[in-house]
Amino acid sequence: MKATRNASTEPEPSWFLLFHQIPPKPNYFRVKIWRRLQKLGAVAVKNSIYVLPRTEQTLEDFQWVLREIVEGGGEATLCEARLVEGLTDEQIEELFRAARSADYRQIAEDCRQIAKNLRSRRGDGEESRAQAEIELARLTRRFAENVSIDFFGAPGQSAAQGLISEIESKLRGSGKIDSAVSAGPRLQRARGNTWVTRYGIHVDRMASAWLIRRFIDTEASFKFVPAKGYIPQKGELRFDMFDAEFTHEGDRCTFEVLLQRFGITDRALHAIAEIVHDIDLKDAKFGRQETVGIEHLITGIAMAYKDDATRLERASALFADLYKYFEKRRA
Repeated sequence: MKATRNASTEPEPSWFLLFHQIPPKPNYFRVKIWRRLQKLGAVAVKNSIYVLPRTEQTLEDFQWVLREIVEGGGEATLCEARLVEGLTDEQIEELFRAARSADYRQIAEDCRQIAKNLRSRRGDGEESRAQAEIELARLTRRFAENVSIDFFGAPGQSAAQGLISEIESKLRGSGKIDSAVSAGPRLQRARGNTWVTRYGIHVDRMASAWLIRRFIDTEASFKFVPAKGYIPQKGELRFDMFDAEFTHEGDRCTFEVLLQRFGITDRALHAIAEIVHDIDLKDAKFGRQETVGIEHLITGIAMAYKDDATRLERASALFADLYKYFEKRRA
C-alpha cells in the first residue's frame, strides 16, 4: 500500500533559500548583488546560498534579486525550506541576530562619536550643529533600515535608539530626553498592567521584567510580541522596544531607566543595574567582577529555553538570588 502524506500535520516551510551563481566578470556585478542581499537582511548559510524568513515580503524581495541575477548572466534558484538535519532554526535565527546586532553596535559607536564631536565643537556655532544634524540624519536612516530587517529581535536596538534620541535632544538644546513622562516627576508604582516587550528576551528585558513585577507592578502580566509592526492596545505599557514608554535613554539601558523614572534608590538594585548595563551595552562602563558569570548564566537560559515565559521564570529566580546577595552585602 502506497504511503501518503497528511498535509494537515506537515510543518510549514520556515525559510526561503536563494542559490545563485554569478559570472566572474564584470566584478562590480558580484558586489552589486552582495549589497542588494545585505540590504534585504539576508544571511549566508553557505557560499552563494542566502536565507530569509518565509513571508510574502521576503519572497518578493528574493524574486527581484533572482531576476536581477539572471538578467546579468548568472543562475539562481529560489526554494522554500524546512530544516531537517544539520543547521537548526535556532542557529539560523542567531545568524540574523548577530548580523543586526553588529549593525546596531556600529550605529551606537557612531552616535557616541557625534556626541563627542558636539562636546568638542561647542564654540563652532551653527556650522558644527548643521554637520551634526546631517550625520544624525544619516544614522537615523541606517537605524530605521536595520530595524526593518531585524527579523528576530537582535540585541542592541534599544541602545542605539536611546543614543539617537539623546543626540536629537541635545541638538534641540534641552540636554534631556524629550519625553513628557521622563521630564516630569517620578512615576508612581503601577498595578495590574500589561507590559509588552519584544520576544526572544535577553538580559535587559529579563531583568526589567523581573524588576517590574517585583518592585514596580506586583500584579503585572507580560506580553511578548514581534520586534516591529506591533500596535499597542489601550492600557499597555511597552518596555525595551522601539518607541516604548520605557526603553534606553542615552547610554542607559532599560533597567536603569526604570529605576530612574520610578525613583528607586535601592543600592542592591543599582548594583544589578550596572551588571545588566555592561552585558547589554557591552561597553564595560562599570566593570563589576560578577558580570562575566552572570552573562554566562543569562546566555545559558537563552540557549536552553526558547519560550519567553520560561526564560523569564528562570531569569527571575537568578535575579532574585542576585538581589539577595547584594542586599546582604550592602552592594
